[in-house]
Amino acid sequence: MHIRGDHAELAVGGRLDVRSAADARTVLHAALDDGAGDLVLDLTGLDSWDATGLGVIMSAHRRAGRTGRRLVLRGVPPQMQRLLVATRLHRILAIEGGLEAETLKGAL
Repeated sequence: MHIRGDHAELAVGGRLDVRSAADARTVLHAALDDGAGDLVLDLTGLDSWDATGLGVIMSAHRRAGRTGRRLVLRGVPPQMQRLLVATRLHRILAIEGGLEAETLKGAL
């Protein structure tokens, strides 16, 4: 897993899983604590995430709310969109451009 960016936009690549969760959480929380406004998390380069990785995203979402910011997901890959819909987290998280219609239709 690698994260590049600043306090306004971060790009996550590789795998966000139990092995990378602690490092990812540290980077995301620091970016949220040190910046202002929306923090865009670009997931275009993310290959996969597991339940722990999803927990990191939700932790960052909660921290953003506590700091008066908003976490915005961009470029969510289709397989991860399906997980967000299955867990109904797509209703809670800010997702730039929304989710693909096919992903939402498959959840109904």
